[in-house]
Amino acid sequence: MRLQYKILFTIIAICLLTLPVMAKTNQNDTRMVPVSFAELAKQARPGVVNIQTEKVIKGGGRVYKHFFGQPFGGNQNQLDEFLAPFFNQMPQDRKESSLGSGFIISDDGYIVTNNHVIKDADQVKVILHDKTEYEATIIGTDPMTDLALIKIKAKKLVPLKFGSSSRTEVGSWVVAIGSPFGLEQTVTAGIVSAKGRILGSGPYDDFIQTDASINPGNSGGPLLNLDGEVIGINTAIVRSGQGIGFAIPSDLATGIIDQLTEQKTVSRGWLGVAIQNVTEELAKYYGIKETKGVYIAKVFEGDPAEKAGIKIGDVIFSINDKPIDSSRDLTLTIGSASVGEIVNIKLIRDGKEKMVKVALGKRPDQDPETKEIIDGYDSFGFRLKQIDADIAKKLGYPEDIKGLVVIDIESNSQASKTSVQQGDLLLEVNRHKIDTIEGYQQFLNKINKGGKVQLLFRRGNSHVFVASFEKP
Repeated sequence: MRLQYKILFTIIAICLLTLPVMAKTNQNDTRMVPVSFAELAKQARPGVVNIQTEKVIKGGGRVYKHFFGQPFGGNQNQLDEFLAPFFNQMPQDRKESSLGSGFIISDDGYIVTNNHVIKDADQVKVILHDKTEYEATIIGTDPMTDLALIKIKAKKLVPLKFGSSSRTEVGSWVVAIGSPFGLEQTVTAGIVSAKGRILGSGPYDDFIQTDASINPGNSGGPLLNLDGEVIGINTAIVRSGQGIGFAIPSDLATGIIDQLTEQKTVSRGWLGVAIQNVTEELAKYYGIKETKGVYIAKVFEGDPAEKAGIKIGDVIFSINDKPIDSSRDLTLTIGSASVGEIVNIKLIRDGKEKMVKVALGKRPDQDPETKEIIDGYDSFGFRLKQIDADIAKKLGYPEDIKGLVVIDIESNSQASKTSVQQGDLLLEVNRHKIDTIEGYQQFLNKINKGGKVQLLFRRGNSHVFVASFEKP
């Protein structure tokens, strides 16, 4: 009997000891916790670079303005008088340096990084893993995805290869290499925490979230899978979060980088519509079975959608047989398509499915919804927007009124010294009626420097007044 118990206990012990091994072997194609990331880091290190930039900041820079440009609030004029002696003693221009990362993609010196790493830089220096330094040339940038391509004059470099971000699953092991806080060749590891994150930084948000430690200076560096392939470009962190980083997916980046290499610029497909997600109310109203698809809220005149016959109220649910469940799906799909490409769009109109073929145009540098706003301030300090029926209604003007609405006034400008306020409507310049931003700018260009400029404004339904300026 004792012998039987001993045999039984021995069998149970063997089973218990073999359970972990069985658990590992039953998971097909699953990478378990690596014993070490050392080999991967050793192989990838020659392809990762440190990037140092330098630019001249006018007027003392952002930090200077933070401390000396009304740091405590209150009356600006009083503070200007109080701090005037300090201003006179401070340098007007200064050099500002910044740090970032990048990775080599060709043996002849092409390097990928973030646009914000090299933006407005007067000088870009690249430091290789062996401390060799090179001056870099900016080949092209894409602010919408925060990608940039630079080049150094070097040969026989060791490039990194791109992998597929779409095939990378949540929970997969990843390694980040970069220069956080200027500490070159720092290696951190973690997993893919989530995919498809939207941070509100632009229309092409589609970030990989990772808990691999990413800090300032990691920007532009690679996020690698266990095969040493780049599946993301480290780009952003959450300031209030610990251990949360975001990377641009490689599948999005490769198309952009190809265009920058060949054309030094990026062209995107353009449909020419204003869109929104389909809500439950819209789905019910249009007889759509599921709350999916994209509602066409506006069709821009002369753009591809209008030429193809797409109308306000249409609901797009498929492009080239790819399901379109949200505005983001449509934006990414059209944006990744080529200019001139013909796409097949399935939509619902009046409760019926319809197929429309659209030859895509080129996405404008500024969307039609915002191009009617002056980019920055005019020479007097006004920021203006062409009025439309919606704005007129909100501000209490007649819906058919024409003119330019004051949406902002630059501090310490000529405009700030007048009685003009936000919401006032510019009607005329020197008794010349103004209907558009373009017309306003063209008329101002005809006035000589030092010439007198009288702007006629309207406030509300009855108050009309004139503000006088000298053309700077």
